[in-house]
Amino acid sequence: MRTAVGWSFFADVVPLYEFYALLFADNGLSEAQISALFAVWSVVGLVAEVPSGAVADRFSPRFALVASGVLQAAGYAVWMLLPGFAGYAAGFVLWGLGGALVSGSFETLLYDGLVAAGSEGQFARVLGWSRGAGLLAQLPAAGAATVLLALGGYPLVGWVSVGWCAVTAALACLIPQAGTMPVPGSGPEPARLPDPDPLPEPQGYLAVLRTGTAEAAGQPAVRVAVVGVALLAGLDGFDEYFSLLASGWGVPTVLVPMATLALPLAGAIGAALGGWANRRSTAVLSGGFGFGVVALGAAALADRPVGLVGVAVFYGLYRMVLVVAETRLQESITGSSRATVTSIAALGSEGSAIALYAAWAIAGLPLVIAGMAAVAAALPRSLRRRPGPPLLGGR
Repeated sequence: MRTAVGWSFFADVVPLYEFYALLFADNGLSEAQISALFAVWSVVGLVAEVPSGAVADRFSPRFALVASGVLQAAGYAVWMLLPGFAGYAAGFVLWGLGGALVSGSFETLLYDGLVAAGSEGQFARVLGWSRGAGLLAQLPAAGAATVLLALGGYPLVGWVSVGWCAVTAALACLIPQAGTMPVPGSGPEPARLPDPDPLPEPQGYLAVLRTGTAEAAGQPAVRVAVVGVALLAGLDGFDEYFSLLASGWGVPTVLVPMATLALPLAGAIGAALGGWANRRSTAVLSGGFGFGVVALGAAALADRPVGLVGVAVFYGLYRMVLVVAETRLQESITGSSRATVTSIAALGSEGSAIALYAAWAIAGLPLVIAGMAAVAAALPRSLRRRPGPPLLGGR
């Protein structure tokens, strides 16, 4: 499991993350055009999400992670070679395909590895560490982005990001499959553990796709958990606007990465608390998320750099609750198409993200906050734990 958590960190040390919205704006794109690009990104996810999850179930989740890194690198290369709306859209298509391959695959590797080790109860804690590691990666990424921008402008930031994505694609080859990954902190890495039961004969791709879709739609507990993850995970698109918020509230462009450092740190702390939060009541979790939405509203009213404090409070609480929702989903899945079911939830999250982008394009932050308040009202039902026997759900 340490390998998977480490990969989560390295995969997100991408300097271009800090500047791509500003890259678009500085190349003449309007906020509506930038939102349209984010929508293109999400539409690609809508189309590719579930088929890519079935690919991971049928073949290899690890292969899906490798292919994702290659596609992301190719997308950034297109941005550098073809600046402009069409080139940025093409790059988002490639990145969207890569993102679809990661969705479901990573969670399947974690959950199946923990089940094989008899430690599935630790999933929320390990997932929280992984999500937190990915968010902490934004700290060195921000520092690197600031230095690279000063030395070589957007081209240097972009090409370094292309190379880094290629490296993380290679590193994904090192992530063990189910039965080889111990729980972090449990001692030295043990020898390979045998799977608890022999795996059934592999199903065909279409059969895997049908099985996962049927479970997501036909099992009430799974269906509610899928909807909960879809609503919450779609809000993650809000972080695409962090740099624009900081700039709009008066932070100079060159200082934006440093000014927003607290946001991924807050998110990492929140995600790392996911294991603790998983033991809290639904009322506590819903109330915490609601408080975060209120803090974000206060930040919008302030309309100054200090408002980033309210954004940090919201983001930390949001990330904590999201880990719990993702855990509830994995606990509810009992079939063999775990990555496919998880991808169906991610498919729903792309729809939520498109709604967020549209809300921003129409009325900016106030309408986005109203949507978040609606999600908060739906949380009590979607976060309710429905215990079931966790089974090995992938290959």
